[in-house]
Amino acid sequence: MPHPDGRLTHELDPANHGPQDACGVFGVWAPGEEVSKLTYFGLYALQHRGQESAGIAVSDGSRIVVYKDMGLVPQVFDESVLDSLSGHLAVGHCRYSTTGSSVWENAQPTFRPAGDGGLALTHNGNLINTAELAGLVTGRSGVATSDTDVLTALLAERQTAGGTLTDAAAEVLPQARGAYCLVFMDEHRLYAARDPQGIHPLVLGHLERGWVVASETAALDIVGATYVREIEPGELVTIDGEGVRSVRFAEPKPKGCLFEYVYLARPDTTIAGRGVHATRVEIGRRLAREHGVDADLVVPVPESGTPAAIGYAEASGIPYGQGLVKNSYVGRTFIQPSQTIRQLGIRLKLNPLRDVIAGKRLVVVDDTIVRGNTQRAIVKMLREAGATEVHVRISAPPVAWPCYYGIDFASRAELAAGNLDVDGIRASIGADSLGFVSLPELIEATRQPADNLCRACFDGVYPVPIETPHDKYLLESTAAR
Repeated sequence: MPHPDGRLTHELDPANHGPQDACGVFGVWAPGEEVSKLTYFGLYALQHRGQESAGIAVSDGSRIVVYKDMGLVPQVFDESVLDSLSGHLAVGHCRYSTTGSSVWENAQPTFRPAGDGGLALTHNGNLINTAELAGLVTGRSGVATSDTDVLTALLAERQTAGGTLTDAAAEVLPQARGAYCLVFMDEHRLYAARDPQGIHPLVLGHLERGWVVASETAALDIVGATYVREIEPGELVTIDGEGVRSVRFAEPKPKGCLFEYVYLARPDTTIAGRGVHATRVEIGRRLAREHGVDADLVVPVPESGTPAAIGYAEASGIPYGQGLVKNSYVGRTFIQPSQTIRQLGIRLKLNPLRDVIAGKRLVVVDDTIVRGNTQRAIVKMLREAGATEVHVRISAPPVAWPCYYGIDFASRAELAAGNLDVDGIRASIGADSLGFVSLPELIEATRQPADNLCRACFDGVYPVPIETPHDKYLLESTAAR
């Protein structure tokens, strides 16, 4: 169901959604394999990265067929649809919109005629010079309303003008600024490219009879692919019957997203050689050393707070307990909640175990505080269930700055840390105490060089300069005019 700003309602409390990533991308080149089903399961593993729409494009060597729709991966595809998508290479996508509305027209893969055939493209990230790039597109039919479609149109036009798709990408990609992990295809080849900063992850895997590219290593595991390496920042990879070929279209300036380690990536994913679960447990240990407190029980906010809570309990010596139960089937709904239901807020997803927490002093570990609404509701709920003290610990520094590279945070004016100091946030959520892991300790937990990480949402230093504020609906507004 459409939200007033064009989003699909995918939370029972749509006004209180947390940080959302742009998308998950997946591609496979594997003659003799059921590539549509491999792509389906790859997207299923990446569902956490986008829940608004899903799509798959497949080629049998002579034509590209695209199937996409609004909804979760298992809502969009069934056995009969996948059986109809036959071929030897495919790309797939699950979307959370950061440029353009959440409507069918903006679902991916995007497709354009190119050269003697076609081009299907998927994108994870967000460009910051979309309007500039849109001005370079000439003679296209229809109006692009997303940065992804602009890139697709530019690549198609350059290829049609002469040369290969690799030549077109080498010309177009250096002009794009921002974050982009691209997986795209023509009738014969699979391509993958990553922005020079490598802001979001993109990995290459090997199948017995082919190759796979995906947003996270967890998707490789699901389809039985062996991890080979990351697609490097500024690298364009081409995959076909001759194997894997690579060209460099820009000098690498690594700035991997620190928030991937905190929240976005699956815990069973590895980024830059560091396991995400191990990182989150280590963050919890460091959080305990920085912000210890006398308490009876460490309780995670499931599921994203669980690894850090384990680490906090281990380092503090306070017992770990499951004090909140999550409804695994709450997430996306096409039914607009009534005002009465909406007022229940977080209770639709989490419920306290009263016999565990009653009479206890609790340390409640969560991953982030964005607006503070969720933590406020949790603290209130735990007190009502009998907790005598509620000490909130957060496994990330205060999120004080918006992201322009593919994570849909609130605006700075809406961010709790954009307006309040730590004690002000504590008072706002009603906790007895509040502690955030410090930025240096978070960086240490990732085991990555500080200079190789994008920390903009925490420190306001943007690795790709932002010249004008991001307008998610810029292209749609232009089209309307």
